[in-house]
Amino acid sequence: MGVRITGMGIVSAIGLTVDENLQALRGEKSGISVSKRWDERNDLLVGEVKMSNEDLLVRFGLSNPYLSRTTLLGLMAASEAWGTNVHHPQLKTGIISATSVGGMDKSEVFYQDYLKGNPGNYEVLKYHDSGNTTENIAKQLGIAGYINTLSTACSSGANAIMLGARLMEQGKLDRVLVGGIDPLTRFTINGFKSLMIYDDAWCRPFDESRAGLNLGEGAAFLLLENEKSLNFSGNKTLCYLSGWANAADAYHQTASSPEGKGATLAVGNALKKAGITPQEISYINAHGTGTKNNDVSESVALKNIFGDNIPPFSSTKAYTGHTLAAAGAIEAVFSVLAIRDGLVFPNLNYRNSIEETGLVPVTSLKTGQDIHSVLSNSFGFGGNNSSLVFAREA
Repeated sequence: MGVRITGMGIVSAIGLTVDENLQALRGEKSGISVSKRWDERNDLLVGEVKMSNEDLLVRFGLSNPYLSRTTLLGLMAASEAWGTNVHHPQLKTGIISATSVGGMDKSEVFYQDYLKGNPGNYEVLKYHDSGNTTENIAKQLGIAGYINTLSTACSSGANAIMLGARLMEQGKLDRVLVGGIDPLTRFTINGFKSLMIYDDAWCRPFDESRAGLNLGEGAAFLLLENEKSLNFSGNKTLCYLSGWANAADAYHQTASSPEGKGATLAVGNALKKAGITPQEISYINAHGTGTKNNDVSESVALKNIFGDNIPPFSSTKAYTGHTLAAAGAIEAVFSVLAIRDGLVFPNLNYRNSIEETGLVPVTSLKTGQDIHSVLSNSFGFGGNNSSLVFAREA
């Protein structure tokens, strides 16, 4: 069994469309660069989307200046995934998006002005709520059925996909747009700096010298459909979401279990749901943030599940930066591309294996691969661990 994936959309630091992202992945071109916007020293490395809010408003013919960057980035990716689909009274349609900051990019500016004694415009606060983002995207796309928003830190995007799949499996929806969105904000940048896990250099997932992450921004969505919906849309099935699982180990507010307990449970249960053995996974798109704790924890979990026969794996966060709530959805799109085009993406900046585990990721692009099943991991603060399995066939 599996849920059909018939559409996908993405915007990230390496591209504004699925095709642009794919070309950057193929060319091993990272979107992480120095930003003069977020740091007084002008040396902060982030993965910024190369499009301003003003440009995004013009692109969609919108004039509301209060719309958050979260909404605008989400609308861009959701529109690509939605494509030419339209409302149909016989189809139960939904949208589930995920974000960790909602409209923080607008409200944090209001807050700073307020502290300085400037009254500001309270209208902006209406757009802070995370659910407001989903509602605005749904309105623009004409989706008026099931509308929901999730926020589970860095696993949010994967959990939105998972919830959509469960609702499809239970027959509560015929089609659903699922994904995640997060913009860069001072709130998140300062937060990760305060945790002392922000790398001043280009991040190095799974490398012994890793010193932290680089934040990024972006959005990605998948369109899930059942056979009834396909009879109306005529869309082509790209691949299937065959397995999923979430495991909350509650080890620590911001750290992963050193024994990889939650991650092990999530991966193992996702494989069980997919009805496959560990040996049937062709490629693993790892969470791999580049932090000391996370990469060891995930490496231990992979050894727990796969033993000495770990499939080719890599983290793509050195391309996009860690996009938080969008990460699970962005990497879901990358997983679909891996299956569709027979690709295994390289783990940029890897030099030496982590001493505790000795795992070696893929370091150069592999083409012409027979990719049947891909495991994609997304692990969030608070021990909220999620794993998805994508398959070429149901």
